[in-house]
Amino acid sequence: MSSPENLIIEADGGSRGNPGQAGSGAVVINADTGEVLVEVARFIGVATNNVAEYLALKAGLEAAFNLNEDARVLVRMDSKLVIEQMAGRWKIKHPDMIQLGAQVQAIARGKQIRWQWIPREENSRADALANKAMDESADSTRSISNSVAKAPIAEFNQSMPSSVRAPDQVTEQLTTVVLVRHGRTHLTESKRISGRGGENPGLSELGRSDAKAVASAVQQIGVSGPWSFLAPVSAIVASPIMRTQETAKIIADALFLSVSTNENIAEISFGDWDGFTNDEVAEKWPVEMADWRGSWTIAPPNGESLEGFDARVQLGRHQILKEHAGKTVVVVSHVMPIRGFMKAAMDANAAVYWRPQVAPCSITIIRFWGDQAAEIVTLNATSHL
Repeated sequence: MSSPENLIIEADGGSRGNPGQAGSGAVVINADTGEVLVEVARFIGVATNNVAEYLALKAGLEAAFNLNEDARVLVRMDSKLVIEQMAGRWKIKHPDMIQLGAQVQAIARGKQIRWQWIPREENSRADALANKAMDESADSTRSISNSVAKAPIAEFNQSMPSSVRAPDQVTEQLTTVVLVRHGRTHLTESKRISGRGGENPGLSELGRSDAKAVASAVQQIGVSGPWSFLAPVSAIVASPIMRTQETAKIIADALFLSVSTNENIAEISFGDWDGFTNDEVAEKWPVEMADWRGSWTIAPPNGESLEGFDARVQLGRHQILKEHAGKTVVVVSHVMPIRGFMKAAMDANAAVYWRPQVAPCSITIIRFWGDQAAEIVTLNATSHL
């Protein structure tokens, strides 16, 4: 069995007394299958929580690189101190931590490692191992190499198009695009048209709640759950409009990533119709609306046609695929740009711009090999809401 290329480390440490009897635990997981590969429990003796957490991380890194010294690793811990210090955003000041931090940094040097803070309740496996070490006052290591790796989904190819009907001369890098529609605003809730160049509202209270829910779901991509077989998210891109920026920031905070902006994935402009309901538009602009329905070239008054919008959003898609080639990238956008990505993936015509539903804070996942091939993983997923 070949060594896994993508690994996840979950690590935790505890001290009963702080300082007191301490233990650490680490779990190494195959990021592509979700299979637990190694479990490590270490009894430390008398130490602080922070010392135990650093020793847990050290044990996890050593176990991971024993499996594959060239692996790409995502470290997940509920210790914000350790994650921020290892990511280089916080300085290590405590004398006990400086030495341990240097040991961990020596192991990590030259490796492909991402650092992610997670809530305590999502780190239960490592916590249980740390408590096991304290309860038994003993070390233990369990390698689960003989277990059968579960297939992520039937007929899934990790790096190439899965269908045998797909083109076989694919040379572009795979980029996995996780499309997230923004959360609700007061215009969304009142069923009013909201495009580019209109009022530009922020998220409502319900919208912020939805954004937190989708952030938790995106956090699990490449880790656990229905999309554990994908590579973890490593970048976030958002439309410049406020509701997408706010949604992206909530996701970014959960993943400890930054947000870049792409102007070309902003929502279509509805011009003079922005802020009105569909019924109000039909009453005030009956002829214009009738001509606009189903048209590729006709725009709302002072708005944007599908033809012009599609050219813009496909440019944005190309920019994102080029900049984030080979990665899993979250793209936080709007109904119409998300449908534009679907159009490219399905090689569809204009009808794709009004047929699929795209709910607030829904997730659509598409794998692109440039313009050579594409594969849709899920459309409009909302089970996390």
